[in-house]
Amino acid sequence: MTTAPGILISAPSSGTGKTTVMLGLLRALAEDGLNVQPFKSGPDYIDPAFHRAAAGRLSFNIDTWAMHDTLIGGISEQSHGADIIVAEGSMGLFDGVATRGESGFGSSAETALKMGWPVVLVIDVGGQAQSAAATALGFKTYNPDVPFAGVILNRCASPRHERLARLGMDQAGINVLGVLPRRGDLALPERHLGLIQAVEHPDLEAAIKGYASFLRDNVDLEAIKTAAKAGPAATGALPKPPAQRIALAQDAAFSFTYPHVLTGWRNAGAEILPFSPLADEAPDASADLVWLPGGYPELHAGTLAAASTYLSGLRKHAETKPVHGECGGYMALGDVLIDKEGTRHQMAGLLGLVTSYEKRKFHLGYRQATLQAPMPGFEAGAKLRGHEFHYSTILEEPDAPLAQVGDADGNPVPETGSIKGHTTGTFFHLIAEASV
Repeated sequence: MTTAPGILISAPSSGTGKTTVMLGLLRALAEDGLNVQPFKSGPDYIDPAFHRAAAGRLSFNIDTWAMHDTLIGGISEQSHGADIIVAEGSMGLFDGVATRGESGFGSSAETALKMGWPVVLVIDVGGQAQSAAATALGFKTYNPDVPFAGVILNRCASPRHERLARLGMDQAGINVLGVLPRRGDLALPERHLGLIQAVEHPDLEAAIKGYASFLRDNVDLEAIKTAAKAGPAATGALPKPPAQRIALAQDAAFSFTYPHVLTGWRNAGAEILPFSPLADEAPDASADLVWLPGGYPELHAGTLAAASTYLSGLRKHAETKPVHGECGGYMALGDVLIDKEGTRHQMAGLLGLVTSYEKRKFHLGYRQATLQAPMPGFEAGAKLRGHEFHYSTILEEPDAPLAQVGDADGNPVPETGSIKGHTTGTFFHLIAEASV
């Protein structure tokens, strides 16, 4: 299979505007008639939904800490038919963890190197001019093996500011692919976990069109296309489904699913049966498995607690067939969820878990787990890789632990997940089974 040429949009750190650049670039290239394949480096389940809205094509995560090469190969195959690939990095270009995972440390630089995509570095030049070139030069030379296309200078204050910044880049031998003037109206709405979900944006289409117009006016799109390079062709396999007929909760409370997981399930012939707990829909009674992904159940806890059709259908299913929840889905399968105001909301009660947002505690990072009991799709003893990202606190977790769970360095964490009867749950979002 031939591989489309690609680039990776990265930055020295978070908060530099790379998501705005990414979305504008995806749409602008699509408007030019190109079939654009988006990717996201790292464990992010919000950005890919924005990518899909901008490009009209599913965006997939590539994660060098959590994913083995066979899975990365299977994900890279999803670019079949694309004219160009545009990937978005996470955090800073070289940021990762300290302990090597399945095929690396989880940095965007590793993704660029593995996939052969030259890096376009978005640099916030606010408060500096020629000094920005030192940053760019440091990133270009820190690992000379990482392909480097050039920079986009963001938040430039004036034509004079641009001249000075370009002067520094010229002296450092850095290719400037675009200069974005400072604008305060381009930021995407955020909440405590970062960006709001794409489905919650009040006018996402208008926002993306605006980003595309902004990029078209200030970035050399032809230079971007020329900079894109094809990496080595790769093949592999996506995850297998845990059941044939899977009832999947999908709405504003339960939306955090990794596209490579669902695509793998569908490609293997599984039937995905979506239902909305917020609309008080019960899972399909014929489903073999009910799966509740993560999301924001704490923002909708009252609605979920009052959704009698959903709750009765879920409880009936759990009497004889498996139910699994991840993070927010795990909390929704528990006994009580306490919101940030301290109000207690009765959840499904299939597990004894009690969680609270009254006193927020940040839980963030990769997770490696060894199952102590079976969960849908995996036997006891299976080794899994995932990611945890939430602000809830466990008050009670009385059921049998589902797994031994550690962080990226192997240090134990208390969020072991639970199993009770046919119901299981984890705080980590499953990314992949570890290689053997």
